[in-house]
Amino acid sequence: MSAVLVFAIGAVLAAGLFLAMSRHLLRVVVGVSLIGAAANLMLFVSGRLGGTPPVIEAGLQALDGGTNPLPQALVLTAIVIGFALTCFSLILALAVRQSSDQGDADHLVEAEPPAGSDGMPAVLDDAPDREPRA
Repeated sequence: MSAVLVFAIGAVLAAGLFLAMSRHLLRVVVGVSLIGAAANLMLFVSGRLGGTPPVIEAGLQALDGGTNPLPQALVLTAIVIGFALTCFSLILALAVRQSSDQGDADHLVEAEPPAGSDGMPAVLDDAPDREPRA
């Protein structure tokens, strides 16, 4: 059973990485969301799917099938944070698409600062502590 879960988590993580490295902004948002889901699954599985409960009252006998509640609480928190991150990323991607009429990351070069005389961005030309490029 655990080998199946490991392969399933690996497949979700691989799909998330594949989509996150895409050029299309919507695919990047979905990829980041899948990476978060894979991390949540890994954390959830680390809490054991069976076993004895961590807290047993005096005089009672442990039942089979208890799990560790700490990873479950962490996963619930991570789900909420991941949902907020996905919503923010989606709104940001839609705002970029609306302002530039491009959903492809390679076509967003006009958002970058112009290059200076040494090839570095012109914004950093007046920085006194920067070492010159060789």
